[in-house]
Amino acid sequence: MSQHALHTETFSLKGKVALITGAARGIGFAYARSAAAAGAHVVLNDRDAKSLNASVDELRSQGLSCSASEFDVTSEGEVDKAVSDIVAQHKQIDILVNNAGNQLRKPFVDFTLAEWHSVMDVHVTGSFLVTRSVARHMIDRKSGSIIMIGSIVIESVRGTIAPYTTAKGATTALGKALAVELGPHGIRTNIIAPGMYETEFNRALLDRPEIYNTLKDKIPLRRWGKPEDLGPLVVYLSSEAGRYINGHIFTVDGGILTSL
Repeated sequence: MSQHALHTETFSLKGKVALITGAARGIGFAYARSAAAAGAHVVLNDRDAKSLNASVDELRSQGLSCSASEFDVTSEGEVDKAVSDIVAQHKQIDILVNNAGNQLRKPFVDFTLAEWHSVMDVHVTGSFLVTRSVARHMIDRKSGSIIMIGSIVIESVRGTIAPYTTAKGATTALGKALAVELGPHGIRTNIIAPGMYETEFNRALLDRPEIYNTLKDKIPLRRWGKPEDLGPLVVYLSSEAGRYINGHIFTVDGGILTSL
């Protein structure tokens, strides 16, 4: 085998099945595109059926293998049924990316209990439910790659997003706990911590030039991240290239934490 072929095979996801939650748009969609381009069959999840189906159609038009699974990550029944259906159809789930998330911005003292729960439920409970269901199948197969999505906000906190910051701290801790508990089963768990990215998720910041430019100027690369900057990391962590990486946080922020 040539060195080029060996390199290509090392980073290949051919024959693998990936489930990516919150994948209809933004960073989740970028994860899905990268995994599919590396050869995986990607199951995109979202609650927005229209956007989800449009995203699947877009990837298929590029010759990529993918399908849709519409379910609410906070519903135990929906999660377990969806995961069972995926396993029944594809025989396996090799890769899980817990990307589904939401955001609310307001002063901490103005948050209602319902708003607090709405953020914690999606990020933390959703990650718990989906991972628990998928991990049961991965344990049977003695292999798998689980990726939690954290954030740099647990290292450099901004105001008005206390529930989100707390939720990301919890999902990061969950990822580390799973790395220890599931590692003996051949399952690796890692955390990706994005910085500032140009997505609809950050629309409230993107629409305010004074905030957008101030943050951009703090980033050593002098630009906000784009979703496609993150996709290749999912491939790396889930391929043979990342076979010995377990329990680590990968910060992808253009260097902003280093410069603060």
